[in-house]
Amino acid sequence: MNRILLMVLQRFGLGLLTLFVVSIIIFVGVEFLPGDIAEALLGQGASPENVAALRHELGLDRPAHIRYIDWWAGVMQGDLGTSLANRRDIAELITFRLSNTLFLALTAAAVSVPLALIFGVLAALYRNSIYDRSVNVVTLGAVSAPEFLTAYVLILYFSVKLGWFPSLSNIDANTSFINKLHQVTLPAVTLMGVILAYMMRMVRASIINLLASAYIEMAHLKGMPKLRVIVKHALPNAWAPIANIIAISLAYLVVGVVVVEVVFIYPGLGQLMVDSVSNRDIPVVQACSMIFAGTYILLNLTADIVSICTNPRLLHPK
Repeated sequence: MNRILLMVLQRFGLGLLTLFVVSIIIFVGVEFLPGDIAEALLGQGASPENVAALRHELGLDRPAHIRYIDWWAGVMQGDLGTSLANRRDIAELITFRLSNTLFLALTAAAVSVPLALIFGVLAALYRNSIYDRSVNVVTLGAVSAPEFLTAYVLILYFSVKLGWFPSLSNIDANTSFINKLHQVTLPAVTLMGVILAYMMRMVRASIINLLASAYIEMAHLKGMPKLRVIVKHALPNAWAPIANIIAISLAYLVVGVVVVEVVFIYPGLGQLMVDSVSNRDIPVVQACSMIFAGTYILLNLTADIVSICTNPRLLHPK
């Protein structure tokens, strides 16, 4: 138990260090973007004096490293700062967008994870069969297709031609749960196209790798059915790699929604970050990036803990 706690503390410390490095990269990257938010807010006809006054009001005339240190000190105290574009509190601005992004990601995950486990295990069970080869071809094509291409194809057929789903996912705080599901169907299916295919291939590979083990061969020699061998002997030992696969896939669902949200104009955190980059709203971009990075690190930490709890041998070096 102490070794697991020590591992968690080490990973948590590395996660904080990663967040710090990510925040620096994001800050420097946005600083080098062309344009000025003060000029964008005042318009092209603004005088240099007005632009300088607004920059002073926004604190943009201070050195970059001072602004970064002040921002990081605020984050350590739970204050994400204020948006430069609309002077709204960033925490208030992000709350609704983050809930929308999580709703989209969880909707896609609720369908993708069970289907990936079922179809992946079946592909391993009937290896080299017509079903297995068909799954390999379909999943390889799904993984290779860019998300924006899949999104536009879905919009063309299911929105424009058939009219079953809206091409723009307009939701607000008053939208009912059923209406939300209807609005996010196409974005969720777009995300599922990549995640489901990737998870199926990885689950299949993990199970096949375990089926080559000596204890699995002994179970076959005893005359046990294939399905029972996989469920009783292979799956318990496959939970460690499968947990990592699921965690990485869920992290991708939360972090990789940016393209999907932009295509469908979905009011999520990814769309907010893209708009903030266009407006040079550095505090909002940093806050969104920190949430994405923190989510990715937290899910990977969870995967490590689950892997070690299901297979304590991972704690001991070989």
